[in-house]
Amino acid sequence: MIEREIYQEHVKKTAPKSPMMRSLIAAFVVGGIICSIGEGVKDIVKLIAPDMAKQDVGSWVSMSMIFLGAFLTAIGVYDKIGHFAGAGSIVPITGFANSVVSPAMEYNREGVFFGVCAKMFVIAGPIIVFGVVSSVLVGIIGLFL
Repeated sequence: MIEREIYQEHVKKTAPKSPMMRSLIAAFVVGGIICSIGEGVKDIVKLIAPDMAKQDVGSWVSMSMIFLGAFLTAIGVYDKIGHFAGAGSIVPITGFANSVVSPAMEYNREGVFFGVCAKMFVIAGPIIVFGVVSSVLVGIIGLFL
């Protein structure tokens, strides 16, 4: 049996080095571009409908960005963006759309019900559940404080 320290030293020597600085810069730039596109959509919506309520503008921006993420996933572009940018493409709302559309496309051959519908939220489902549960807990804590 290999000693733990010897094993850790072996892992340090043989594991490929991560290009951390390149990854951080790519995530920052791509995440910033995605957010800038969202701001551009917001400006366009305000230009088209100047009297629209702020909440409605936000809804249109969210819907547009979710559509854009789903569309880019469907044509195979978002996976390339994600490979290049990592977390910069996962964190914005377009990453959520990607996490819903990808499994749906993967299991499409199994049919609408047992494929698409059953597997659509395999990745995004736990995130949604934990997000809702944590927001409820924070709300309850806030209520009592």
